[in-house]
Amino acid sequence: MGKLITLVIQRLGLGLLTLLAVSLIIFLGVELLPGDIATEILGQDALPETVEVFRRELGLDKPPHIRYIDWVLGVIQGDFGTSFANQREISDLIGFRLANTLFLALMTSAIAVPFSLVCGVLAALYRNSLYDRAINTFTLTSISFPEFFIAYILIIMFSQQLGWFPSLSNVDMDMPLWERIYKCLLPAATMTLAVFAHMMRQTRAAIINLLASPYIEMANLKGLQRFRVVVHHALPNAWAPIATVIALNLAYLVVSVVVVEVVFVYPGLGQLMVDSVIVRDLPVVQACSLVFAATYILLNLTADLISIVTNPRLLHPK
Repeated sequence: MGKLITLVIQRLGLGLLTLLAVSLIIFLGVELLPGDIATEILGQDALPETVEVFRRELGLDKPPHIRYIDWVLGVIQGDFGTSFANQREISDLIGFRLANTLFLALMTSAIAVPFSLVCGVLAALYRNSLYDRAINTFTLTSISFPEFFIAYILIIMFSQQLGWFPSLSNVDMDMPLWERIYKCLLPAATMTLAVFAHMMRQTRAAIINLLASPYIEMANLKGLQRFRVVVHHALPNAWAPIATVIALNLAYLVVSVVVVEVVFVYPGLGQLMVDSVIVRDLPVVQACSLVFAATYILLNLTADLISIVTNPRLLHPK
């Protein structure tokens, strides 16, 4: 148990160092964005003196390294700063949007994870059958298309032609849960198709790899049903690679939600970041990027810890 706690502390330390490096990359990337928030708000006809005074009020006259240090120190204290565009606290801006993004990600996970596990188990159970070939063809096709292409195809099919779902996912906090789920079904389906292939194929590969093990052969010789052999004997021992790939795909899910939110005009964190880039609201862009980066790093650390905990050879190296 002591080794596990030490391992967790080490991984968290590496995660914090990675996040610090990512924060520097985010700051430099935002600094390189073309345009200026002062001229964006005041207009192109503003006097240079007015623009200079406005930049001084926003703190943009300070050297970049000073602004970076101030920003990092503020984030450590839980203060993301103030929006340049509307002078609101960034924490208030991203609170509702982050809740929407997490709701969409959790809804997608609730659909994608069980669906991919069931399809992967069935593909391993009926290996080289017509079902196996069909599901592999479907997953390879879905993974070959970008998210925005899948989103537009679903909008044309289920919104424009069939009229089953709305093309815009305009949700709010006062909306009933079932109505909110209904409006989020198309974005969730888009993201499910984006991550389904990885999880399904990893489940299939892990189980097929274990089916050649001696204890599986012994279970077959005892006359156990093939479904029972796969579900009760092979699947529990395949959890390590499956859980790892699920955690990695959930990390990808949080990042790829930006494109899906823009297509469906979903009021999430990704949409907020894109809108802030358009108006050159640099503090909001930095805050949104940092939240995405922290979530991605945390889920990757989770996948790393799962792979170590579920593998005794990694947990107790010689």
